[in-house]
Amino acid sequence: MNLQELRYFAAVVEFRHFGRAAEACNVSQPTLSSQIRKLEDELGVTLLERTNKRVDVTPVGRQILEHASRALAEAGQIESVARAARDPLVGALRLGVIPTLAPYLLPLILAPLRKAYPGLEIELWEDQTRLLIEGLRSHRLDAALVASSMGTAEFAETMLFAEPLVAVLPPGHALAEGEAVDESDLADDLLVMADGHCLVNHSLAACGAKAGLQSAMQAATLETLVNLVSAGYGTTLIPALAAPWIENRWLANRGVELRPLRQKSTRTILLASRPGFPRPQALRAIEKVIRKAVPEGWRK
Repeated sequence: MNLQELRYFAAVVEFRHFGRAAEACNVSQPTLSSQIRKLEDELGVTLLERTNKRVDVTPVGRQILEHASRALAEAGQIESVARAARDPLVGALRLGVIPTLAPYLLPLILAPLRKAYPGLEIELWEDQTRLLIEGLRSHRLDAALVASSMGTAEFAETMLFAEPLVAVLPPGHALAEGEAVDESDLADDLLVMADGHCLVNHSLAACGAKAGLQSAMQAATLETLVNLVSAGYGTTLIPALAAPWIENRWLANRGVELRPLRQKSTRTILLASRPGFPRPQALRAIEKVIRKAVPEGWRK
């Protein structure tokens, strides 16, 4: 039994398909199949149930997969420690980013990161906070940019900046008459994103609104949310980094109105990682570039 056989087994379980698993592992399907057969012979048990239509994991295979995943994660850590000892700013760094931040922050930092640290290869994974946490825990991610504290010693967190929230109003809305908006005035017709996005909690907390408000009008993306506002279905809050994108797309046609908030509500952007991550220098490099990319007044 070796790590390669365990990798092939884990890949088949992930894809539930020998062909796709072989492609992901950069080997031929016969090679992958024979190696898994060899692993089953060595262990004396059947790990996978094979049919013409699908591949299922046997009960004992699922138990063994748990141990295999831990073994592969530890092997990855060994490689990371060795790589960090050679040069912590060279090689891949798997970075997760929440969807309400990625499209607006990444254009500001990716080119500067490549210029300042050409050996650092950023591998991006955009997903909701819950899935990014799972990625960190399973070692599929090295770090994640999130807007909610994990609240546990299981992860290390570095506060990067406090991003203001901005009100988005439909044309002709009563609140658009003022230069700024009181957060509590938005509560009656506040639109929020679908459950799972941390911006929901930030918006509800800022406005003092109850969970479930306007539940029939939840959106999976900021673009859909702003489209709903533009059509007159309500108001919403967006992170300030998204404001230039909205100004370019909607303000020219008077599709929506943007207003600052009187109480200056913010969300805190954090860089989360595992405390034992062996390349802290790479994390500090990302932190440095991000802090430089955002307005000085936002930095903590």
